[in-house]
Amino acid sequence: MALQYRLTTTTIEDLTLELRPEQMAGPEQSEIRATHMPAEWARQSGVQLTWPHKGTDWAPILKEVTECYIRMALEISLRERLIVVTPEPEAVDKLLQERLPKRALENISIHEMPTDDTWARDHGFISLVTNMGSLLLDFQFNGWGRKFPADEDNRINRRLMDTGVLHGQYEDHLDFVLEGGSIESDGKGTILTTSQCLLAPNRNQNSGEGLEDCLKRYLRAERVLWLDYGHLAGDDTDGHIDTLARFCPNDTIAYVQCTDESDEHYANLKKMEEQLLGFRTTEGEPYRLIPLPMAAPAYDETGLRLPATYANFLIINGAVLMPTYGNEERDERAQRQLQLAFPKHEIVGIDSRTLIQQHGSIHCSAMQFPMGVIKK
Repeated sequence: MALQYRLTTTTIEDLTLELRPEQMAGPEQSEIRATHMPAEWARQSGVQLTWPHKGTDWAPILKEVTECYIRMALEISLRERLIVVTPEPEAVDKLLQERLPKRALENISIHEMPTDDTWARDHGFISLVTNMGSLLLDFQFNGWGRKFPADEDNRINRRLMDTGVLHGQYEDHLDFVLEGGSIESDGKGTILTTSQCLLAPNRNQNSGEGLEDCLKRYLRAERVLWLDYGHLAGDDTDGHIDTLARFCPNDTIAYVQCTDESDEHYANLKKMEEQLLGFRTTEGEPYRLIPLPMAAPAYDETGLRLPATYANFLIINGAVLMPTYGNEERDERAQRQLQLAFPKHEIVGIDSRTLIQQHGSIHCSAMQFPMGVIKK
């Protein structure tokens, strides 16, 4: 079956007018009561990838990064629906037709729209599950504190909603900056995040207490756990939680552990580990902690260290897509540790050495949708 794609040429002004009134409802307007932000391991209807192209910073290594995206597209579409956003739908269609099997192609839809970059985790919808369906929360993406152009990426959600591929109620939070990589949900009302990122300049000017109130209200969360330590050299997100510590099933947290005292990360990650040891579940019990090895140091052509991390894995239906970095011993150790966290999932390694050249990895590249959101 051929891939299906919809050409979206509507201007953003036209698109805003075309959204149905119920799609534009805010939390105070909506009569739907959201129950929770699901954990990533909850059953999914699909995943979004925003495809790299020559107009992005990937241009010098476009061939290499495209190979990584093809691999991600294959692993995702073999298990669930895949939405591909790209300004070049015919080219991406042709490429995937040539490289992917029919049973994967049948799960893929391609949607044309302009993009600045590829990090769907941070510009994609944040989904909530309600007692009457799904809420699709559209927050402002401002290029990680106005470091990079993001105007087109910030419009993707509204344009994607206009294609009709998504089923759910649109909720406008474009006056609040929030990136999907900066928050983790356990599916039970707890959000895990970092103070370094959410309190960074050029995002939101709220105090920590004000920000926590906003997170609870928007995400319908009961509490927020703040990590005050942990940062990777080369990370331009100001310390996204998905580079450091991740919720896993059964009150488990997988986190980056540094045991090399000569490593520049050692002291800060040690403090992060001590803080994690002090966290408690809503039942008052300590979390089960699973340490992930520190990835072997990787550097760009100028000698700057890149933010390689095994914590940046993507959970999909039946599998965990784990970044690998060309160090067999550490890659295998990370895989064994993640298998402890996800005993019922297949752990699939994907070479992510190209992705970290632009300071991200697998989880940064994708955004999942709960069951019922992506239309068949």
